[in-house]
Amino acid sequence: MEEKDNFDDQIEDSSLEEDLDDKAYNDEVVGSDDLTKVTGMYQDWFLDYASYVILERAVPAIDDGFKPVQRRIMHSMKDLDDGRYNKVANIVGHTMQYHPHGDASIGDALVQLGQKELLIDMQGNWGNILTGDGAAAPRYIEARLSKFALEVVFNPKTTEWQASYDGRKKEPVDLPVKFPLLLAQGGEGIAVGLSTKILPHNFNELIDASIKILKGQSVKIYPDFLTGGIIDVSNYNDGKKGGKIRVRAKISQFDKNTLAITEVPFGTTTSSLIESILKANEKGKIKIKKIEDNTAEFVEILVHLPSGVSPDKTIDALYAFTSCEMSISPLCCVIENNKPIFIGVSQALKYSTDHTLHLLKSELEIELGELQEQWHYSSLERIFIENRIYRDIEEEETWEGVISAIDTGLKPHTKHLKRAVTEEDIVRLTEIRIKRISKFDLDKAGQHIASLEEQIAQVKYHLENLIDFAINYFKNLKTKYGKGRERKSEIRVFDDIVATKVVLRNEKLYVNREEGFVGLSLKKDEYVADCSDIDDIIVFRQDGKMMVTKVDAKTFVGKNIIHAAVFKKNDKRTVYNLIYRDGKNGPSYVKRFSVTGITRDKEYDLTNGTDQSQILYFSANPNGEAETVTILLRALQRIKKIKWDIDFADILIKGRSSKGNLVTKFPVKKIELKEKGISTLKPRKIWFDNTVQRLNVDERGDLLGEFTAEDRLLIINQSGVAKTITPELTTHFDDDMIILEKWNPNKPISVIYFEGEKERYYVKRFMIEHPNKEEVFISDHPKTQLQIVATDYRPVAEVIFSKKSLEKIEVNFEEFISIKGIKSLGNQLTTEKIKDVILLEPLPYEEPQLNEVEVIDEEIVDDQSEAKSEKQKHAEGDSDTDFEEDGQTKLF
Repeated sequence: MEEKDNFDDQIEDSSLEEDLDDKAYNDEVVGSDDLTKVTGMYQDWFLDYASYVILERAVPAIDDGFKPVQRRIMHSMKDLDDGRYNKVANIVGHTMQYHPHGDASIGDALVQLGQKELLIDMQGNWGNILTGDGAAAPRYIEARLSKFALEVVFNPKTTEWQASYDGRKKEPVDLPVKFPLLLAQGGEGIAVGLSTKILPHNFNELIDASIKILKGQSVKIYPDFLTGGIIDVSNYNDGKKGGKIRVRAKISQFDKNTLAITEVPFGTTTSSLIESILKANEKGKIKIKKIEDNTAEFVEILVHLPSGVSPDKTIDALYAFTSCEMSISPLCCVIENNKPIFIGVSQALKYSTDHTLHLLKSELEIELGELQEQWHYSSLERIFIENRIYRDIEEEETWEGVISAIDTGLKPHTKHLKRAVTEEDIVRLTEIRIKRISKFDLDKAGQHIASLEEQIAQVKYHLENLIDFAINYFKNLKTKYGKGRERKSEIRVFDDIVATKVVLRNEKLYVNREEGFVGLSLKKDEYVADCSDIDDIIVFRQDGKMMVTKVDAKTFVGKNIIHAAVFKKNDKRTVYNLIYRDGKNGPSYVKRFSVTGITRDKEYDLTNGTDQSQILYFSANPNGEAETVTILLRALQRIKKIKWDIDFADILIKGRSSKGNLVTKFPVKKIELKEKGISTLKPRKIWFDNTVQRLNVDERGDLLGEFTAEDRLLIINQSGVAKTITPELTTHFDDDMIILEKWNPNKPISVIYFEGEKERYYVKRFMIEHPNKEEVFISDHPKTQLQIVATDYRPVAEVIFSKKSLEKIEVNFEEFISIKGIKSLGNQLTTEKIKDVILLEPLPYEEPQLNEVEVIDEEIVDDQSEAKSEKQKHAEGDSDTDFEEDGQTKLF
């Protein structure tokens, strides 16, 4: 029994209870006779606990969108509502009559409700969702129900009631909410075995979607956050499990060395965002100089960059390595009929809309019943007084006799009533005061009854046309409360940022060619390039093998390395020129190829696979350059010519596994570089995808043109800024961009603008004077406004005036003004207010023809193969033999 006593003492310790729970302790202790197995007890308790957490704490109800604590807070605030503010501490204390938990949980839930800016009118410091600052203590802040909450959340006549946890009070089972509050506020919670995460949606969009549902139309709704930001809802999946949205901060370039973050992603704050940026800077993923947090009413975080750091690349790096981009996985789990269910947000909205329709119908039916009762009693009262039935009771001595006399007196006059007269009706008539009878006005009574009949007819009409009534109800809500609730989060499709392209290369890569090592720690060996710790390295060896491996401190890749570099996946612009010997004494072949995709740490053979093959010449060309090399053979008796040139421009770019073209069957003594080459790749076609506002080479969006290394893009913004840039695919564009096209240095830019200081309209034409510099071509006066920009050679515009009495005019820019400097004011057009300017078809202009230079496409295409001689065609193939003259191999 001593062992049992020790066990009983230990069981009082809570930690031991938890251990027993985890281990499912079921066995009896040796020597004990009266212990009970607890397996069944734990099973029942666990299910009870899980059900309680799911239903009573963590998951909102689909009917009203509230969790129990939120519902009890709203009910308490309605109890206390007198139009004035109440201390939050008072509200929390009052709520504890209904909610069987601590004041801290109630206070936190109340603050969260208030910060959603929909149901609660706040006063005092309620914290800041942008910065993450907490609210002041409950004794210092105040709250009252908003007008919106009073209108849509409460109606005791349609509320089902239940006893509170201690039986002393009545609380609502569900509040009769006539609005999709669940989707407007969102909600999340973690229960036992399940969780929920419902994202908030836009107030006005929910109303519009509810109206569409009432009209029988299908709807799609997407999240909207008070913190703003940019969201990609491509994979939202209607808010169901498996869906995902991506949220980004709004980042713009403040100046050439400063970025401005003006909106933060949902779920983050300025504090957490800055912390993530500082951590990325410490890890070397990005490089920043300092951060300023100027957030007050609106977010403003200034990220200062060191000189020489690309703002565009840093923006992408912020999205890739910090909390500036977040991924959120929604999960719409709600309580319906005391059971958790998983549905989509469109289904939840339809349920809410149908529920609102049901509540509106119930309210109308209740109102109809009340109006009919008023009409019935008013009609009885009129009969009772008008026919002086009250005199019939003067001789009656008993109560029964009074009731009977009135009933008898009413019968001849009650045929038009909608229902029978009851004893309760007669009792009410006996309670009419003499003063009221003496001042009774038949005309006013008739008007009142007529008014009630009109109201009854109106309510019946609404019931007969319930859908139209509900649509008007929602429209009225939008009119009254929708102002200022426009969408804050911009919906946009995101481009996928490749981390290796935007990461800061703060490490140095070294190579030991002879021993075959590459890595970051080989500081005594040959420096290769700057890299990052997430880069891949491509390595070529003398034996014709190629490998791609992840960068590390020190990695063995094979001896006799001839080339090592940072690998760029899907890079079609980098071309490798290669001459190799097949086997120990075999023929030599030449080939050109690019490496786009590989399997990491796998060896690839670039030769024909014969043992003891060797690379004789190798070059890596980042823009497809094709050099000329000189081949020198060993002097043998049968060879007459031992020296000739090979131009790699004559070799087609093929796959890395191709055999290549025959150079010679004889031993090669040496290969020398004769002349550096130019790019053999044709100009690159670039598109602009307006959806993601990015350049691309994947044929998405509008084609901007074909670009060589010298070509530039022209960008003009609504603010009057013009600049040209090199078309980098990582470039970010401002929201107010109005012109984006391939820049032609010979084309003038034509402008009509309103000069704020002089208060008149001007026309000007100019050329870009400094291609590498931003230039402002209108004044910075607050009233100055750009009307239209044209980049045609000979543009024509139609000007429409605000005054209807003034006829529209046509402006030929070429005749109106000659080309002047970019800073010139221009020629005055008019002082009359312009309503609109429309560009017309430009006048014809023939551009001068330029000599076209033939280049080889990066794809394996030979446009002129038909014009080549049979000898050339044979030389450009993958044949094992070539034409020979006098024992000499020639390559054409």
